[in-house]
Amino acid sequence: MAEATLQRSDAPAPLVALTDDEQMFRDNIKQFADDKVRPLVREMDEAQVFDKDLIQQFFQLGLMGIEIPEQYGGGGGSFFEAILAVEEISRVDASAGVLVDVQNTLVINALLRWANDEQKKKYLPKLATDTVGAYALSEAASGSDAFALQTRAEDKGDHFVINGQKLWITNAKEAGLFVLFATVDPAAGYKGITGFLVEKSFPGFSVGKKEDKLGIRASSTCELILEDCKVPKANVLGEVGKGYKISIETLNEGRIGIGGQMIGMARGAWEHAARYAKERKQFGKAIADFQAVQFQLAQAATELEAARMMVYNAARMKDAGMNFVKEAAMTKLFASQVAERVCSLAVEIYGGYGFVKDYPVEKYYRDAKIGKIYEGTSNMQLNTIAKLVLGGK
Repeated sequence: MAEATLQRSDAPAPLVALTDDEQMFRDNIKQFADDKVRPLVREMDEAQVFDKDLIQQFFQLGLMGIEIPEQYGGGGGSFFEAILAVEEISRVDASAGVLVDVQNTLVINALLRWANDEQKKKYLPKLATDTVGAYALSEAASGSDAFALQTRAEDKGDHFVINGQKLWITNAKEAGLFVLFATVDPAAGYKGITGFLVEKSFPGFSVGKKEDKLGIRASSTCELILEDCKVPKANVLGEVGKGYKISIETLNEGRIGIGGQMIGMARGAWEHAARYAKERKQFGKAIADFQAVQFQLAQAATELEAARMMVYNAARMKDAGMNFVKEAAMTKLFASQVAERVCSLAVEIYGGYGFVKDYPVEKYYRDAKIGKIYEGTSNMQLNTIAKLVLGGK
């Protein structure tokens, strides 16, 4: 029987299909990542410092304001396009990927959804052109239990005075604006949590110790110290006492961004492994000719494709205005698992060379570990998924 080749013109597009504009957008970023980011990866990782000129290039290319409306100087793009950017940058360097990710999926999304008109006019043009943003929720005693935070904001009439300490804040060293959460009433529990837009220049605000990390070493992770930090009431994000809603809903979106990071770095590691397997000769032939190696690479490619479909689907759901909480949690959980497995396999394919820094895959392996930890650990994702699929309280 002849194979049917006709397709219905009204058939839905494949899940991973891109529009012409999305394809062009992705190709441009892929080229930029290969040409401009890749040459700096090892140097930035070893120095644990992100190249300032590279950040400026990110702004010039429009990577730091993808969803910001054109009226504020941004690209006017979609959340899905932001995920494509995170994926392509992370394919080359996860540290660069997380810089772009936090800016777009956490900070800018929080302002787009919760900032008032004056706040948008003031801060969105800066975030689109020259200001890195950071998201400050975690504290020493509030990691997975994010609402146990102790940072206190006291109402002083026309301003708040904030005292406390934040930990594990990504982009802290480079950032000029922080979406920061504090409680106005500890006795009120989560109902006291409030979001603030805190500028780095505000008196009483300082960036403390920079963490010496296993992976994503060029990405700064620092503590924040607030000592009688004066924040105008005009800088309250959303409503007083409603910060818990902002933090939860923003992190749901951010988890899709983590998924983009994970499939990006898994792609990068897989591409290195496949290329090396074709070059490395043992027993008179390339190791890619051995079925054992072929099967491992095939399994990894299959898992990576499944993870990509989950990431893309969740991002499309967000853009469509659908409820994507379950899909975001599943995406982060699975994509981080796949990234760790694929990056580990890449090290093994390289053998002894995979264990040394002269070759690229050991860095992918180090970088992948964070995917199961930040923006909600894997156990927290499982907890969320279980509640949603089992109908728990």
